[in-house]
Amino acid sequence: MTLPNAVDAHAHVMSKSAPLIEGCHSAPDRDVKVEDFLAMLDEYGLAYGVLTAPSFYGSDNSLLLQALGSERKRLRGTAIVEPDVAMSELQAMNDQGVVGIRLNWVRRALLPDVGTPQYQRLFEKVKELDWHIEIFLESTKLPDVLPSVRRCGVNVVLDHFALPDPGQGVRGAGFQLALNAMREGNTWVKLSAPYRLGGADPQQYVDALMEAGGPQRLMWASDWPWVQHADERTYRQCLAWLTDWVPNEATRKVVLCDTPGALFKFGFVAI
Repeated sequence: MTLPNAVDAHAHVMSKSAPLIEGCHSAPDRDVKVEDFLAMLDEYGLAYGVLTAPSFYGSDNSLLLQALGSERKRLRGTAIVEPDVAMSELQAMNDQGVVGIRLNWVRRALLPDVGTPQYQRLFEKVKELDWHIEIFLESTKLPDVLPSVRRCGVNVVLDHFALPDPGQGVRGAGFQLALNAMREGNTWVKLSAPYRLGGADPQQYVDALMEAGGPQRLMWASDWPWVQHADERTYRQCLAWLTDWVPNEATRKVVLCDTPGALFKFGFVAI
């Protein structure tokens, strides 16, 4: 199943001793070190990984940056920042292997107004760095966020199948918005964490996403170490899901290697 240059596009490192933000909806139940993640990649034959900042540390990216420094060649990162973050700070993160920012706004009653000049300036900075903006948000709320994020032409990555509403399925307005964004060419979606879909069959979403954007707009991710779902998951199972969802080996190679390799700037030539 594994291929040269395979990328796990979404994983986390965590520490129980690191300070948590107020009102966080989840928290680490154990320490998860970058060495653990690298060992997992080695065990299953994956070359690269992307570390995504979890919501519970807010804009404190110190743990993420420390992890990236341990293996600059194999790892990239997505950070959480304040909307007024200085360009110099973003450039410093860029030098450390960060390739995007994350808007982790799931389970929020109120969302920030991304149409404000402050947020639009942030998105322009991200575009100038040739980064992406990763969005973790229920698809029912995507219409309130996605158009304003995409306005400046920045690359966008939607977490976990774009998190469709299980009651609406592929027909939901937010999921349809995600499909249209993929068709327009600067939006990608992660095939990851089907256990966060409210019990819905992920294959319907895979088929719709594949039709809208093809494998060039899709990537696979383990979501390791499966925060709030760790007792039910294995890494082998997550890889096996991709084989089930995308049975064609050549197509799967694009999802697993070529697409994330280019977007996250790993610098290898697709083979």
